[in-house]
Amino acid sequence: MEFSNWKLDKIENIHFKEFFDLIENNRNRIIKTFPVTVSNCIDLKSTEEFITKNSQIEIEKTGCYFYVRNLETNCLIGYIGIKKIDYHISKCELFYFIDKDFEGKGIISKAIADVIDFCFQDLKMNKIFICTSKINFGSQQIALKNRFVLEGTLREEFKNHEGVLEDINYYGLLKSDFK
Repeated sequence: MEFSNWKLDKIENIHFKEFFDLIENNRNRIIKTFPVTVSNCIDLKSTEEFITKNSQIEIEKTGCYFYVRNLETNCLIGYIGIKKIDYHISKCELFYFIDKDFEGKGIISKAIADVIDFCFQDLKMNKIFICTSKINFGSQQIALKNRFVLEGTLREEFKNHEGVLEDINYYGLLKSDFK
């Protein structure tokens, strides 16, 4: 079932309490794939510091953050980020998750399409990549729906919340493939 009553919001419109609530509501299921975010949002104070730090990252143009907002409730229901922006090579990495109650509704796939457009048009990137856990089939499907190509597996590339190095799948999308 599709849900279309949402919008992308920017960091300047986000209150740390609502972001904390989003993390708290999804903590157990995202801890494996978002260990840095989860560990930086353990309480309201640390979450406020995390949002402040991310605001500075945006000012420095080394990252961008988007938040999916439910227009019916005005609550945050998703989080998308752009990191590892390399202006010399013109590439960046996307990461994302959607609230457990909104999975499978097509929201994050469409939101990612908007962020892809932002990366190519506004940031002038040539390549966008997504790294996913080999067992995160939902994230892999989002990459494939948005025409990313599986370029390979990076061995022991990601340190999970338990400190264990895991293999990840690397998906890439070139601007020339996107047009």
